[in-house]
Amino acid sequence: MRELTIEDVKAAVRGGAVFAAGGGGWVDHGLEMGGAAVAVGRPKLVSVDELPDDAIIITCTAIGAPAGTEWEMWGVDYIKAVQLLMERFEGKVVGVMTPQNGMSSTTNGWLPAAALGLVVVDATGDIRAHPTGKMGSMGLASRTDYETIQVVVGGRRDTGSYLELVVKGTPGKTSNILRTASDMSGGFIASARHPIPASYIKQHAAIGGISIALDLGKAMIAAEADGPEAIMDTVCRETKGRILGRGKVLNKNVNYSGAFDIGTITMEDGQGGTLVLHVMNEYMAVDDGKGKRLTTFPDVITTFDTQTGLPISVGFVREDMEIALFAIDKRHIPLSSSVKDPTVYPEVEKAMGIELSKYAFDGMTALEF
Repeated sequence: MRELTIEDVKAAVRGGAVFAAGGGGWVDHGLEMGGAAVAVGRPKLVSVDELPDDAIIITCTAIGAPAGTEWEMWGVDYIKAVQLLMERFEGKVVGVMTPQNGMSSTTNGWLPAAALGLVVVDATGDIRAHPTGKMGSMGLASRTDYETIQVVVGGRRDTGSYLELVVKGTPGKTSNILRTASDMSGGFIASARHPIPASYIKQHAAIGGISIALDLGKAMIAAEADGPEAIMDTVCRETKGRILGRGKVLNKNVNYSGAFDIGTITMEDGQGGTLVLHVMNEYMAVDDGKGKRLTTFPDVITTFDTQTGLPISVGFVREDMEIALFAIDKRHIPLSSSVKDPTVYPEVEKAMGIELSKYAFDGMTALEF
């Protein structure tokens, strides 16, 4: 157990931006919420092994599309979401965790933890960012024997879009309701969900997901004085990742629909060819110019602004800018039960119009994955 500091906030945002995979929130939001957390109290990061098996942990997150512009989430919204869940759960909640890393999502839950006396658990529902709540639910998405509680709070006060919603039911059904609420509130909303015992997290989460992002972020910050190339080289070395190509963005065709950003980005590969990046909030797959699949979720897929050496999200990618495309093979990251669950892929494949599970599983069964 250790106290999280403002330096950890900076590292979480920097390292989390790599695992954001083009989504995962916003740098400013992550710094604001993380900064508020360490100002309000002393949030503590704990290993799941430090908790008794029956300790109840809830997932804190934000739901929506990173490119959305009509949303409004305040720090009190994150706190209120956790409070509403705790009021309706018949048991003692001990800690919080995040379903994914990201520019702001690595710090998900730090503020409610500090304000409400909870701990932050060093585990993630998926080490990289993903478009649907089911992909970060640690295998709960397909279970019909588990009744969850899911809460969302937030929205534009000035337009009457502010919402508070508490739903109970199976994770698969309630997750779709929350996505609709996010869209109605302006495109992004604070959430608390899935009260589960630490024993389940120990078996199904990506253990150590927060520490991995913190360590990477600290290494990136240390490399900044040496320039953009040094930062990208550091990321490759620290993660065992690789640059798939670099060059100008030729075309961006990404559109907002139902709290999702969906489409493609086409870029030069640096060798006279092209790369097609498939987007659903995050980068979910990359094909070369001939249609050959190069990398697919749950691999980490990230773009870097070559002028700064820092990760750049889908919403800030522009045509004619030069970017580098980076990937970490799934063999080099901890995988949760979320990404091994075949039921979380069909709705994303349908929305994107491409195959994912075929490549994600590489012919393996979920048990072998």
